[in-house]
Amino acid sequence: MLQQRFCHGLLACALGLSLFSPALQACTRAVYLGENGQIITTRSMDWKTDVMTNLWVFPRGAQRTGQAGPDSIEWTSRYGSVIASGYDISTTDGVNEKGLNANLLWLVESSYPVPAKGEKTLSISLWAQYVLDNFASVAEAVAALEKEPFVIVTDQVPGEQRLATLHLSMSDSSGDSAIVEYIDGKQVIHHGRQYQVMTNSPTFDQQLALNEYWKQIGGTVMLPGTNRAADRFARASFYINAVPQAAPPNEALASAFSVIRNASVPYGITTESEPNISSTRWRTVFDHKRGLYFFEPALTPNTFWVDTRRVDFSAETGKVLKLELGPNQTNVYSGDALDQFRPAEPFRFLGI
Repeated sequence: MLQQRFCHGLLACALGLSLFSPALQACTRAVYLGENGQIITTRSMDWKTDVMTNLWVFPRGAQRTGQAGPDSIEWTSRYGSVIASGYDISTTDGVNEKGLNANLLWLVESSYPVPAKGEKTLSISLWAQYVLDNFASVAEAVAALEKEPFVIVTDQVPGEQRLATLHLSMSDSSGDSAIVEYIDGKQVIHHGRQYQVMTNSPTFDQQLALNEYWKQIGGTVMLPGTNRAADRFARASFYINAVPQAAPPNEALASAFSVIRNASVPYGITTESEPNISSTRWRTVFDHKRGLYFFEPALTPNTFWVDTRRVDFSAETGKVLKLELGPNQTNVYSGDALDQFRPAEPFRFLGI
């Protein structure tokens, strides 16, 4: 029975959520590579129903298990993090104190290997958190993941006869990026500064091939305008490099926000012929240089942030903190919301 749960899936666009809803997700992630070390990672979370997201602070020193049966990998977190949860059972997006950013997005083509006897396992709900807990840079994470220290374990979407499917993106303060997918049961890693954009289907290698066509046309001549993943990939790829690369910090931030908004799905939109497409629920933008993690809900007219440089991540005095975002993330915050976080018991990651 355990092996039956290993074969094909992943949690939702960022674990964002497929695990809990009958809808599928369609998210976008892009990295702005500005001058003078101005690196900004943006992402949208698209889902048909409320993701029930909250923001959390996790200090370093947490004892974790992979929540995937008796062979689960175990570790102690080396770095503290600020994360956006999915249903308070998974990390769907987040940053750590070293400036590493991790995002989970939906990829229907994902399929995961069946673990050999005694092989270490990790629940998909912890995939992004494992990266944030253990690594200071993309290169460090890739070097470790290439050794395949665990097998990803997924499960059926509650109330449905299908498994969840995701892929992982990472970026850091140097502008380095990596995309990690499991295709036909094998891990595939695309590592390099040039891998700035990730959306959903098809697989990343095919997305790159499709984008070459639009590069030849030129984004100032014509760009695809639908909500489809390949179209969002083309728009985000063009605009993230077309906006000013030498802008002052606040203007660079405005440019990055503009790009991810351009690649978002209008609220209330559903597409019968493309069931993987859902409305954008929220967006995050991380200013790696200044350590500012921005959160923009779709249903409130405000954007707020957490200054990660002010967070006490120490194992000795740091506390698990939670910012309640409310139904559909409609609780209103402004400015640096760190002082609005409250001590809380950490949520339990979904396992088997």
